[in-house]
Amino acid sequence: MRAQRRNRGALAALSGEMAEDSVARHLIAKGCTILARRWRSAGGEIDLICRDGDAVVFVEVKQAASHAEAAMRLGRSQMDRICAAACAYCTDLPDGQLTCMRFDVALVDGAGRVEILENAFAEA
Repeated sequence: MRAQRRNRGALAALSGEMAEDSVARHLIAKGCTILARRWRSAGGEIDLICRDGDAVVFVEVKQAASHAEAAMRLGRSQMDRICAAACAYCTDLPDGQLTCMRFDVALVDGAGRVEILENAFAEA
């Protein structure tokens, strides 16, 4: 039983990494520059950080069978942790907390299709 749980966890981690890689490729194709992957701070973890023009974009990747199901996996407390981590990341940037920031959610469905919801936290 324990081995099955460990295998499911390893499979989920690998699946998550593959989804993040797919989203990173999608963002690069759109002209973004990836600044960090799986960036961690005391406040939380951010899946992808990229630059899109003047903005630093913090991207949360969610994967599920459908985009709608993936979107439902992001809750308010997780958004708050991502925002705290983003503030920590920006302290080392030249403009600090005045850095132009955006929070996107990348949804990946069971077929591997990527949908980016730009400025997704603004509506939450």
